[in-house]
Amino acid sequence: MQQNLNSISMELLNRENYTRQIAQWLGKEIIIVLTGQRRVGKSMCLRLLVQEKQADPNANVIYIDKEDDVFDAITTHETLNAYLTEHFVAGKHNYILIDEIQDIIGFEHSVRSWIKKPDTDVVITGSNAKMLSSELSTLLAARYIEIPIHSLSYTEFLYFHQLADNDESLQKYLLWGGLPYLRLIGLENTEQLKDYLQSVYDTIVLKDIIQREQIRNVTSFINLSRFASDNIGKLMSPNSITKYLRSQGENLSPIIVQSYLKYLCNAYLAYKVPRYDIHGKQLLENNDKYYFEDLGIRNKLVRTRQTNDIEKRLENVVFTHLLRLGYTVQIGQLRSAEIDFVAEKGDQTLYIQVAYLITDEETEKREFGNLQAIKNNHPKMVISMNPLNAISDVEGIKHIHLRQFLSMHDF
Repeated sequence: MQQNLNSISMELLNRENYTRQIAQWLGKEIIIVLTGQRRVGKSMCLRLLVQEKQADPNANVIYIDKEDDVFDAITTHETLNAYLTEHFVAGKHNYILIDEIQDIIGFEHSVRSWIKKPDTDVVITGSNAKMLSSELSTLLAARYIEIPIHSLSYTEFLYFHQLADNDESLQKYLLWGGLPYLRLIGLENTEQLKDYLQSVYDTIVLKDIIQREQIRNVTSFINLSRFASDNIGKLMSPNSITKYLRSQGENLSPIIVQSYLKYLCNAYLAYKVPRYDIHGKQLLENNDKYYFEDLGIRNKLVRTRQTNDIEKRLENVVFTHLLRLGYTVQIGQLRSAEIDFVAEKGDQTLYIQVAYLITDEETEKREFGNLQAIKNNHPKMVISMNPLNAISDVEGIKHIHLRQFLSMHDF
């Protein structure tokens, strides 16, 4: 059953941020868990590690890809243990690398045992947040570290597709998103790109949602996911969604709507972003916003081309870039005013407004005025697509172009 590791494609483009994070945890007797939506590049990170360790004569690589039918017989932690025992080599440093491990029942019992063996590293990937549920976290205790993997950043997108940093490339990124496989299709092949994005969405819905959550009303779930894609960046609650869907002939209760939204998030297709009371310094209940992991998939789901769609896409891409940089993100509420994003990392706090174009005094007053109303010294920023020669800071609040923001590695 051992997969021929040499069959793994040699053309793997390194995503240095993630390989560096993985490397710093190797050899520390801790399970490394790579999480994220299917097709964002978790397998690529794992295969890069395979290539690197194969070159070490003192290493033994045990690689299991649960999306390869070669490994169909590994379905439980008992069969996983049997396979690992067969291929484990004493006297060498063993690297146990398992892709899409959530498909193995009880895997947590196995990996918890193997990480205790001397000279052994365990790196696993998963595409469903339930694999790190509270019960699993309790079982693994402090034996794992989670590294979220996201679709390509804007700078990675430019590198993968060999594009120059200009507004045309940015528009391609905002349209097609950052799934790494798009590089093999080519951005000029629009119909193939659409077909691929649809197939990724269908696979996620089938494997990570419908089968896992045993959804019977598939049509209603897909309709809700399309509704969420139409309304990224808008405040929503299960009750408000239920009322809208009923007006469209869908009879779903608020409890079912809430469950369906949770399933979207568990599969890393979307993220729920709560509101934060800046003045009261507390999270607010109800009326959250949702953003998608990948704009390409989101755009494929959208049913209508609305005139303000560019605003939504800009917000989405700013949100996901903040996640890549390790920030926790909320929607800011300051009395009657709304701040698009409150981003926190350690003792850092950043306030951000996002606007497509700031072309008149009213828009400038709204975007900068909301930030000026926050009476603290934390950095504040307005992000727009104004021409670079028309961008200037306002009373200490930075005004930067979206391309500049997406090229930042920190603030």
